[in-house]
Amino acid sequence: MIARAAFSGGVLVLALFAEQPRPVPRDTLPKELPLAVPLGFESAPQAPADNEFSDARTALGRALFFDPILSGDRTVACATCHRPEHGMADNATRSRGIEGRLTKRNSPSLFNRGHAGPQMWDGAAESLEEQALMPLENPDEMALPIEDALARLRSDGAYSKHFQDAYGELSRESLARAIAQFVRRLQLGDSPVDRFRAGDVSGLTAQERTGMWLFESRAGCWRCHAGPNFSDERFHNTGVGVRDGLAEPGRAAISGEPLDRGRFKTASLRGLAQTAPYMHDGSLATLEDVVEFYSRGGNANGFLDPELKPFDASAEERAALVAFLKALSRP
Repeated sequence: MIARAAFSGGVLVLALFAEQPRPVPRDTLPKELPLAVPLGFESAPQAPADNEFSDARTALGRALFFDPILSGDRTVACATCHRPEHGMADNATRSRGIEGRLTKRNSPSLFNRGHAGPQMWDGAAESLEEQALMPLENPDEMALPIEDALARLRSDGAYSKHFQDAYGELSRESLARAIAQFVRRLQLGDSPVDRFRAGDVSGLTAQERTGMWLFESRAGCWRCHAGPNFSDERFHNTGVGVRDGLAEPGRAAISGEPLDRGRFKTASLRGLAQTAPYMHDGSLATLEDVVEFYSRGGNANGFLDPELKPFDASAEERAALVAFLKALSRP
């Protein structure tokens, strides 16, 4: 909330109001979302047996993703926090849900979530289907009970028919499956880094090649940012969010394991240039800030990942690392 003072009839009046969420963005994604394997990956995302891919299901999930019908006050949609112009993430430290309420964490990119394991920063959802409805029911995000969402969709003739055609019914399960199907189709690959690794030596500049060498050697980034998605899909304590030496609960709030305190999921590095600010709390504004954070070994706390170690790097080497990371975003 923001307070402003004004005088009315000689009396000081404090007006409290919340910053409102931005308008739902337009769907500027490519018209077709192919399931072809992008360069840099070994396979296409796999759908569960009860949610096999179909054009009708993907189109339904896509419509729902951009429709504020799924929020309590009809002002926000899934796309409010996962914006196409920002790499299916948000450029705010924390997004705003209905009535301007701040979300708990920074909104991560949704690209390549079909290639991922547990979903969300703390792994609270095991699948995209499980995660899909969490924002709807979250009071700080879309704040709409699922039964109310289903009632709205049943009263909409177009949606009722679309669900019947795609899933044979409109239910909590088919609503989750439709949104998850669309997200699973969002893929990002075929970067200059992928083309370089495939043999196109002209794909990277000399500076970017230096950055890749540092990434894969002395800087140690590869220890966590491994695989086609540049993420080990595991949870690590890097000290992000530590205050006075105390880490946030992080993964421990889900697993109940004390040693998971402060651990958050390793983010994919694909598309980074579009998804600032960075980390689960949005505390690092630029890629330069990210490189500096890791070069000093993160933030000290009692649960810091032992694999995280400081590394020496000159200004030129840090710039090369940033250039390499940006190359993962270029077409």
